[in-house]
Amino acid sequence: MTYQYLLFYKPYNVLSQFSASEDATSALTLKAFIPVPEVYPVGRLDRDSEGLMLLTDDGRLQHRLSDPRYGHPRTYWVQVEGDPTAAALAQLRQGVVIRGYRTRPCEANRLPTEPPLPPRDPPIRYRQSIPTTWIAMTLREGKNRQVRRMTAAVGYPTLRLVRWAIGDLTLGSLRPGEWRSISPDEQRWLRTMV
Repeated sequence: MTYQYLLFYKPYNVLSQFSASEDATSALTLKAFIPVPEVYPVGRLDRDSEGLMLLTDDGRLQHRLSDPRYGHPRTYWVQVEGDPTAAALAQLRQGVVIRGYRTRPCEANRLPTEPPLPPRDPPIRYRQSIPTTWIAMTLREGKNRQVRRMTAAVGYPTLRLVRWAIGDLTLGSLRPGEWRSISPDEQRWLRTMV
């Protein structure tokens, strides 16, 4: 059987599902962007998060990438309010307690420059007196709203959250709302995950 694997740049304020839920009937869903039948998202992104989603009809791969036991890396570019200290970044790397749970260690580093992302619609709030900083965080687990809760736990609330990569798969040149099939090289990487 030939499986389909798609990469999608989920825009802000889009649900990472194909059907609208009762509490969010006015929100756009994946159906508005992806006309390919029988593919399903591998994992989720919150409505107020943006970035890379993998969709497939390969149930085995979907299970493997979604199961926390396997801990595949996901990299996020996170714009936070303020200027995180070295101690705050060290705390993120070691894991922080959120809702009674200690997160696994992760990678957390300040990005040297603002990442080349398209502007968000609507834009994030801007406050002249408070700087913002971009950090890259690579996690190997995915609890609900985990990145946002982690940055808040160390004193730097998340303003914008973009998933840049799932393992070796990246947004690359995709723009918000665009999707594409993965390349043969990307398929080879995915096969190593199963």
